[in-house]
Amino acid sequence: MTNSVHLAPTHELGPERARAVREMIVAAFDGDFSDEDWDHTLGGLHAWVEDDRGLAAHGSVVMRRALHGGRSFRVGYVEGVAVRGDRRRQGLGGMVMAELERVIDGAYAFGALSASEEGVGFYRARGWQPWRGRIEAAGPGGIVPLPGEEDALHLRAARGRALPAPDAAALVFDWRDGDVM
Repeated sequence: MTNSVHLAPTHELGPERARAVREMIVAAFDGDFSDEDWDHTLGGLHAWVEDDRGLAAHGSVVMRRALHGGRSFRVGYVEGVAVRGDRRRQGLGGMVMAELERVIDGAYAFGALSASEEGVGFYRARGWQPWRGRIEAAGPGGIVPLPGEEDALHLRAARGRALPAPDAAALVFDWRDGDVM
C-alpha cells in the first residue's frame, strides 16, 4: 500500500476507523491519552495514513476561538498527532502535518498546537513558532491564566496572514474540559 494521506471530517470516519485512530494514538502516547484528549481530537478534519498493517499516522485540526487585542480569531488547533511505533521517522508525521497545514491555510487565521517536549523540534522545523506571550482561557468562572502552558504553545500563520504579536495582550482561548491547551 502506498503512503497517501486521507482527509475526512469526524462524522465520515465511521466507528471502525475512529476506534483504530484512538487505539493507535493511545499506544503512541504510551497510554497517556485521556477521554478528554480524545474528545479534543474530534469535530474537525482528520488526516491519516494507512499501510498494510492498518493505521500508521494520524492528526486532526479542529476549530477553536482565540481572543487577542480586541479581536476574535478562528484558529485551526492541531490535535491527536501520532505515528505508529514501527513507522516513526519515515516521513508520515510530516505528510499528515502538511495536509493539516493546508487546511489551516485555507480556513483559519492561524494554527495552534501544544507541543510535547519530544515534538518541539519536529514542529519548529515545519515553521511553527513558540508563543512568547501570555496564555489564558475564557473559563466558566471568567478568565483563567495558563502560565504552565506557555512553553508548549506553538503557532503557525496561515498563508498570507500574520500572527498576533505577543505584546501586553494575552492570547485567550475558548474553554474545554481536560487540558485546556
